[in-house]
Amino acid sequence: MSDTPAESPEAQSPEAPGFDEMTRDIAEVPAVEVIVTVAVNLMSAAAVKLGLTEEGDKYKDLDEARKLVSALAGLLDASTTEISSFHAAPLRDGLKSLQLAFREASLVPDEPGQGPGEKYTGPIYG
Repeated sequence: MSDTPAESPEAQSPEAPGFDEMTRDIAEVPAVEVIVTVAVNLMSAAAVKLGLTEEGDKYKDLDEARKLVSALAGLLDASTTEISSFHAAPLRDGLKSLQLAFREASLVPDEPGQGPGEKYTGPIYG
């Protein structure tokens, strides 16, 4: 137990939204927007870890990229029937591009079907 007293709502700064306000805000966002936002964040993080940004190899980390691409593939696999093809198609295209970039960046490429996310998408050849 902490000796520090909990902040009262009155003590919060005017710029920092309270939990109730954040809850109301997220309640107004459709599920498809939350899913797409998470997918885009995973794609962006994977691109950075694959060295596909202007900084190139500065942040390249294929182990981290594998995790992010696999998480993206799992999310898309689980949500494809829940979001329209309008949203799903470009996300699947982006995923495939990341999987191909991973294959190209790997010194020892995975066997087809063993790359990141391929248990969800099937083998990626490139």
